[in-house]
Amino acid sequence: MDAPITAVTVYPQQARVTRRCHVTPADGTRIEITGLPVSLDAASVRVSGTGDALVTGVDVEYAQHAAPADATLRALVEQRKADQATIDAVVDDESAAGARVELLTGLARRSGNSFAKALADGSANPSRVEEVSEALSTQLAAALKERRARTTRLAQLRDDLAALDRQIETRGAQSEQDSSTIAVDLESPATAEIELSYVVPGASWESGYDVRVRSTDVTVTSYGLVSQHTGEDWPECELTLSTARPANTVTIPELAPWYLDRQPPAPKARDLAAAYGAAAPAPGAGGRAGFASFVAQVEQGATAVTFRPARPVAIPSGAQGHRTTLAQLDLTADLDYVTAPTRGEEAYLRAKVVNTADHTLRPGRAAVFNETEFVGTTQLELWAPGEERELALGVDDRIRVERELVRRTASKATLSGQRRREAEYRTTVANHSPREAVVTVLDQAPVSRDDSITVRDLRTSPDPAEHTELGQLSWRLAIAPGASATVSLGYRVDVAKGAELVGWRE
Repeated sequence: MDAPITAVTVYPQQARVTRRCHVTPADGTRIEITGLPVSLDAASVRVSGTGDALVTGVDVEYAQHAAPADATLRALVEQRKADQATIDAVVDDESAAGARVELLTGLARRSGNSFAKALADGSANPSRVEEVSEALSTQLAAALKERRARTTRLAQLRDDLAALDRQIETRGAQSEQDSSTIAVDLESPATAEIELSYVVPGASWESGYDVRVRSTDVTVTSYGLVSQHTGEDWPECELTLSTARPANTVTIPELAPWYLDRQPPAPKARDLAAAYGAAAPAPGAGGRAGFASFVAQVEQGATAVTFRPARPVAIPSGAQGHRTTLAQLDLTADLDYVTAPTRGEEAYLRAKVVNTADHTLRPGRAAVFNETEFVGTTQLELWAPGEERELALGVDDRIRVERELVRRTASKATLSGQRRREAEYRTTVANHSPREAVVTVLDQAPVSRDDSITVRDLRTSPDPAEHTELGQLSWRLAIAPGASATVSLGYRVDVAKGAELVGWRE
């Protein structure tokens, strides 16, 4: 019974394939759909339909074949046999051509010696010698040309065969020799529309994105990148991409007791012989703490996101990252700049964007564009509705940053043996763009990890918007077009007698 594929739902790690067929009383009480992937999950098979028929039983059977069950793969294998036969014939021709070259070369060498002796003693006709020599040369040149042609053709045929082998390897990633059959028993011959579905492994999809920023407008286009190695081609049909994770076995997670105990003292040497071979102590009886083993999480269907492309999509077996558009989101960005002059004197354009869609965006790789310029790629993490994300849009050369050391002192040891170092930096940010620029300047002061080294007299101008315990400071500057702003940072480090300072940088 011919039952073409009419719909496919792809999950993150598998797919559900739906087929339909029309049965009539002439088909009898048992219909069989053959040539299905041998890897299909028999427990996942579902049969339904409309009409007068009553389904009384469903069986899944497996068959082994001498040739690949997949028609496309079978054609590739037959083509490989023909190509291999062609190569074998060309190899024989090349061997024959090589033997002819060797024969003519040997004949020319021997006749050359004979002609030389005959010409020397006057017993040979010079014109006849010349005629024979030219004939041998012509035949040898033709034989060499033929051998080169055979060798070139053989190399091309072997390259083509290697490419065909790669096709067969990709196509035959799943059990290509075997197949499954779904047999449906009906109560009596009838006219009906039968729909059956089954789950197969070897299929997956992941998200990909194009993020385009135009001024404060951000367009996020999401794609589904589908890969499938199920062993059967999916024709143009209704394709659905779902974030659900169907499971054959669903288990509610349960927690085992979490025991804490005091570490027992190390056994003495005389106790080791008695302890050898003893059973491990149970948790709470002097043994190590026991930790619960968590089962895999189960996601409810209500939390899954389903995407249905607007048009039918065909995906052949062996496809890797087949791209189909899922959705387009129009968002608004809050643009500003970030610079860390201690790392580099560049200002990076940053866009802060809130996901205003009603669904979560899956993690995926995103290509980022600023206007029409490609900025680079980034990894977009899980992005929930209402959540804010930061996108780096590259360096803007219109925001110029300069950091300079304006004061540096290093005193020798005093009577107490204490030494002192001081430094002061000035960072200037100039806005050469036509719009006001909000720039976050990141800098840092040293942090001591030893009592003999003390950081004192921290001086900043203006006061930073944030100052962490790890010495990180940030200023947020609003700079008008054509204007500039300055940030100053100074500090002093006292080093006690006998201590060696490491980590200092200027």
